[in-house]
Amino acid sequence: MICALRASAYAHLSKMKVRRLPTFSFSGRLCVSVFTLLLASVSSGCKKQSAISAEKAKADVVALALATHNDVAEVRSGLPQGAKFLLPIFSTGKPASDDPHGARSALEIARNKVQDLRVSKGTFFAVTGTDGVVIRNDQDQDAMAGHALLPAFPELKTALAGQYVESRGSLPEASGVRGRADGQWVAAQPVLAGAEVKGLYVTGWSWAAYARRLEFALASNLRGALAEGQKMPLVYVYMVVGKEVFGAPISPEVNARAIAQLSPLTNASATSPTSFELEIAGREFGLGVELTPDLGKDVAVAVLRSET
Repeated sequence: MICALRASAYAHLSKMKVRRLPTFSFSGRLCVSVFTLLLASVSSGCKKQSAISAEKAKADVVALALATHNDVAEVRSGLPQGAKFLLPIFSTGKPASDDPHGARSALEIARNKVQDLRVSKGTFFAVTGTDGVVIRNDQDQDAMAGHALLPAFPELKTALAGQYVESRGSLPEASGVRGRADGQWVAAQPVLAGAEVKGLYVTGWSWAAYARRLEFALASNLRGALAEGQKMPLVYVYMVVGKEVFGAPISPEVNARAIAQLSPLTNASATSPTSFELEIAGREFGLGVELTPDLGKDVAVAVLRSET
């Protein structure tokens, strides 16, 4: 209604003839300036909220894409350094699986000894035998122990051959959310005794947990940048992995479905963000999307934003 009134005003203003007063040239210039300002006000006032949010979401997603690069860099640097601290559990003369408490202690030592691992965003660190079965992870409640990683992450076979590797898949015991699908990004470094592989040092994060980490970081940055009296926008962060969309555990699933319907990876780039305007449950949103190649092919981070 407001925009319709503005459009009518715009049409009326555009038909008006501005008469210059020959003896008051300053007044003529002032009249033209006021006319120009009125037109600009009418035009800018009708910009959709979704368009404003889309532009701002593009800027938000650029910062998050950089964060993913830094998060993966920490793992790539730290995991090979930390693997050597796990070797003692394979040197006792007994199967490492017989001492899960010792394995957890070694995992804690490895993380504490390496700065990149101390600050790593991994939601779990685990050690496996040469069969790829988890001996222990570093969580108090270890749902992963006794589960084979290779069926969920077949590329980890490369690590068992002696090379660092990154992969993605889905292991329910590593999920970061209950009641809906989740997947994981993982990295594995062989634990070596000379040239012999003794096991794997593995870390990673679930997509849901990682979306929550990025969402918290974004909200914190936006809150800190608010001017006095300025309202905090509504923001959600999602990880787009192929045709799947994963949000934080408490994010509305209707949002993820709406994003998936846009096929956001179709024109996505790793060098510049793309944006969309959409409406969800009667509310206007803007969506910013950027590929995150460090997390693998066809993976992107997405920011869903609505001004309040």
